Amino acid sequence: MYLPSFSLKGKTALVTGAGRGIGRAIAIGFAEAGADVVVVSRTQADLVEVAEQIQNAGRKAFIFEADVTNKHHIETVFEKLDSEHIRLDILVNNAGMNIRSKALDVTDDEWDTIMNTNLRSAFWFSQKAGERMKEYGGGKILTISSVAGTVALRTGVVYASTKAAIIQMTKNLALEWGQYNINVNSIGPWYFNTPLTEKLLADQDYLNDILSVTPQKRVGELPDLVGPAVFLASEAASYVNGQTLFVDGGMTIQGF
Repeated sequence: MYLPSFSLKGKTALVTGAGRGIGRAIAIGFAEAGADVVVVSRTQADLVEVAEQIQNAGRKAFIFEADVTNKHHIETVFEKLDSEHIRLDILVNNAGMNIRSKALDVTDDEWDTIMNTNLRSAFWFSQKAGERMKEYGGGKILTISSVAGTVALRTGVVYASTKAAIIQMTKNLALEWGQYNINVNSIGPWYFNTPLTEKLLADQDYLNDILSVTPQKRVGELPDLVGPAVFLASEAASYVNGQTLFVDGGMTIQGF
């Protein structure tokens, strides 16, 4: 029986927002699966710690400090990749944030900040990666969306709009780039234990509401997300394209 390879050996991945939380876990998980990893974030100290973990797994780590909302910074990242002859096989658009304002209270600055961080940066990174992957003869692009991209939640209208847009962007890029052997997919997480959710999950009433609509009756742990990310970045997912994999304990089958 043929078993596709889940190994990332010989591949180089770039992960945005790699300093903390989901991005950190994916970067280290990719290294454990055999990939060298380019870690991108605004915080140098966080990247140094992640790079040490990648190196402890026996892989190379490349630290690129950049503001993903700044297109010039994005262009500089890819210029550095080219100048250092680093071939990019996998891109993970993970950088994201939220400001939980009600629709009537959203300001121009909040709209721009969330849109630029979650959506605009993912497109520009994907465009730059897609240019190179087309030349290489293929690659994998993975963007972190959310269950909020398909189900109405308390996370706020702007955040939800970016995550829904990511799901549709994934489909359109997959349609355009599938002919170049570039697989474009996304992951839609529900609540995970990360530094960003720590305060929310400490509220027992809020946590109870989450668990009440989660069939598995628990929030996600980062290893639950790393496995699906490795799968979508590997040759095991070579015929998976334009899809959003919801890693949510079954939450989206019933809504919230």
